Amino acid sequence: MKVGDKAPEILGINEKGEEIKLSSFAGRKLVLYFYPKDNTSGCTSEACSLRDNYSELRKAGYEVVGVSVDNEQSHQKFIDKHELPFTLIADTDKKLVEAFGVWAEKSMYGRKYMGTLRTTFIINEEGIVERIIGPKEIKTKEHGKQILNN
Repeated sequence: MKVGDKAPEILGINEKGEEIKLSSFAGRKLVLYFYPKDNTSGCTSEACSLRDNYSELRKAGYEVVGVSVDNEQSHQKFIDKHELPFTLIADTDKKLVEAFGVWAEKSMYGRKYMGTLRTTFIINEEGIVERIIGPKEIKTKEHGKQILNN
């Protein structure tokens, strides 16, 4: 997925087992953020930054949806624990991470494994990818402000 591409209509299933569709956000910009894992330090910082800036993001015309390959129960616990006001997609079949090109080989302590690259896609009111904030650009503790200030 690159700037100018149309995002897929079916985004996935959220923490409540509901299907999330792109058309549900028509007329608003969508912050679709991909993160590696619920309840890890960087992912928690990022989610809390988006939570803390949520009302400003909404005023600026954005909706926020998070995506990881964790399951619905894990997402529900993450939402409850950190009082997240937005939905999280449980991409357990990895369809969305693969469609957006954020499922890739990673390496930690010399060990290689497949995982989600922390990436945020800003999708405009017509469902077109308008901006991509890549793994090296994202500042997890300031991510909400990062989106608002660009």
